[in-house]
Amino acid sequence: MAKYGYDDTPFLPNTKWRVHDSNRPQPPVIWPGWFSTQEAPGEPPSDAIILFDGKDLSKWVSVKDGGPARWKVENGYMEVVPGTGDIQTVEEFGDCQLHIEWAAPAEVRGEGQGRGNSGVFLMGRYEIQVLDCYENPTYADGTTAAVYGQYPPLVNACRKPGEWQVYDIIWLAPRFDENGNLIRPAYVTVFHNGVVVHYHTPLFGPTTHRATLPYQPHPPVGPLRLQDHGDPVRYRNIWYRPLRGYDGEPEWRDWTPIVMALRG
Repeated sequence: MAKYGYDDTPFLPNTKWRVHDSNRPQPPVIWPGWFSTQEAPGEPPSDAIILFDGKDLSKWVSVKDGGPARWKVENGYMEVVPGTGDIQTVEEFGDCQLHIEWAAPAEVRGEGQGRGNSGVFLMGRYEIQVLDCYENPTYADGTTAAVYGQYPPLVNACRKPGEWQVYDIIWLAPRFDENGNLIRPAYVTVFHNGVVVHYHTPLFGPTTHRATLPYQPHPPVGPLRLQDHGDPVRYRNIWYRPLRGYDGEPEWRDWTPIVMALRG
């Protein structure tokens, strides 16, 4: 027996590692951060890549013209300025853990899709709906935390208008072969205010309004886009962590040999 494991155990299927392998790299140590409260945003994990820290929009640009993002920043949050258009990150990423907090306007105006509407677009194409659905019904696949136009959330976990809400998203980007053929759809897992509302849900393609769209080949990374739908929705504490598999391998590694080995 080695100091921290064994060197005489069987190999795991189709890997270079033995069971309890003494030579297997240790996971990196990180600071996990603190949870947010209604009064203040939390502290991201130490290995998170910060997209918005409440100070400025230097990591964001206007989708309309690529110029500076023109939303308002104050008191540690950004707020949609209706009519200025969507904004998106300069940074591009694929498979990730994404954390984002938002608040619908405290002053209730409108109903259905006309109340506290915005959206979180993963890779600029795939929308998780932002909407004030606290005692505000609308079509099921357009409610808060829906994969817009495709899947309703498992439950409605909305807080009251004006209160901070949290999306924690696990995103696996779609994969295309060298000829542009889809070999794996996108998958999303979403926690809304700590409650699972989607679990490893396969997307049909990019999201849109009143239609369906097929997958079109695109790069494995893309920006995070936030929607100006005409309502002064607020956002704060936005960060992501690239997903890594065991031993630091990207999460998008080819798992087929392991699956086939397990199937015998």
